[in-house]
Amino acid sequence: MELNTLTALSPIDGRYRKQTAHLDIYFSEYALMKYRVRVEVAYFIFLAEKRFFKLPAALQKKLLEIADNLSLADAHHIKEIEAITNHDVKAIEYFLKEYIEKAGGAAIKEWVHFGLTSQDINNTAIPLSWKEYIEQEYLPELIHLKQQIVVLAKQWKKVPMLARTHGQPASPTILGKEFMVFAERLEHQVASLATIPFTAKFGGATGNFNAHVVAFPKKNWIQLGNEFVEKKLGLQRQQFTTQIEHYDDLAAHLDAMQRINTILIDLCRDIWTYISQDYFKQKTKQGEVGSSAMPHKVNPIDFENAEGNLGIANALAAHIAAKLPVSRLQRDLTDSTVLRNLGIPAAHTCIAFQSILKGISKLVLNEAKIQSDLDNNWAVVAEAIQTILRRENYPNPYESLKELTRGKEGITKNTLHHFIDGLKISATLKKELKAITPHNYTGVSAPY
Repeated sequence: MELNTLTALSPIDGRYRKQTAHLDIYFSEYALMKYRVRVEVAYFIFLAEKRFFKLPAALQKKLLEIADNLSLADAHHIKEIEAITNHDVKAIEYFLKEYIEKAGGAAIKEWVHFGLTSQDINNTAIPLSWKEYIEQEYLPELIHLKQQIVVLAKQWKKVPMLARTHGQPASPTILGKEFMVFAERLEHQVASLATIPFTAKFGGATGNFNAHVVAFPKKNWIQLGNEFVEKKLGLQRQQFTTQIEHYDDLAAHLDAMQRINTILIDLCRDIWTYISQDYFKQKTKQGEVGSSAMPHKVNPIDFENAEGNLGIANALAAHIAAKLPVSRLQRDLTDSTVLRNLGIPAAHTCIAFQSILKGISKLVLNEAKIQSDLDNNWAVVAEAIQTILRRENYPNPYESLKELTRGKEGITKNTLHHFIDGLKISATLKKELKAITPHNYTGVSAPY
């Protein structure tokens, strides 16, 4: 069958194509070719700048143009070359040599890929694409999602709500503060992620600049390699490598993203539960169906979709993070096929972010139900009463409230006030205790 959104094997390129299409520029086969060309061209120009050879200004301009604007036609031509070489990076090299020769640079074409092995290109091109994805797509989307959570938190900062610990009624809280819990967790993880460097390998066949040194033994290749990777590509060069990079920092990025996804799974499950408790209604859309059989249903599908996609993203990210740092001796090829899947957890995460944003935009607070739950759970202020009695050095307050409330049904305002009336305490203290309700026993939190 012809490949399209209906025949695609993966839902990323099928059902969810609209949500993930913008990631093509980082993770597609075409994107990998383009990043490889960028690195090869940057290195070729760098060598010219260091006076290894003379590069005409007109040819340099053309090379920069093709690096910035590699076309799909160019990519198809590279694939034609690869069909002969059976080597993807060598196909890039031959493509550029062919291009340079046609532009009148036959005498300098052999400086393309000078002294390099394929991993010097892969282990700079992929970190570069990953860096640009993180900075231009992932972090902006994540920060936007966090900000939307903060917007809801501020909107609901005065809404008291029955808390549940172990699934049971517990000391009341503020709905807005519960959303700030997730905002703070995400903020801390973003800060942690931002400390992880984008590292690259660049040092020849086994990391020692062997070919470079034998050709130009008086050149400081370590200094040149550091300068190229750091100043021309904006990456950090690893100083001691085999044929491939360590992948430890890339694994750290993936581990951090898994933690972020886990936080978002927690958020999705909490909101799902609030919806099931009827604390939230959901906006409906004309023509939509919640169930094929039950007309009344408005299901929390956005949060379920997000949870599922976050789980898939984490499973794949976990494997990639565990696999990449392990390679036999100076290099085996297992990293190559794994790296080609780097965009898949990124895509599933992207789908999840959009689903969460869509889901929270449909939430409608059902304050009547929240108030009703507080009214029906007066037992939760037993903690407040026994704590004040402790302050007053009243004998066995915890035990007395436990006897009154634990496992008992029908604990009401009258139940507790009757208990307070029977205490041998001052009228002023009784008044203080009776002023406590499930609606105002909400404590305090940091400003937000």
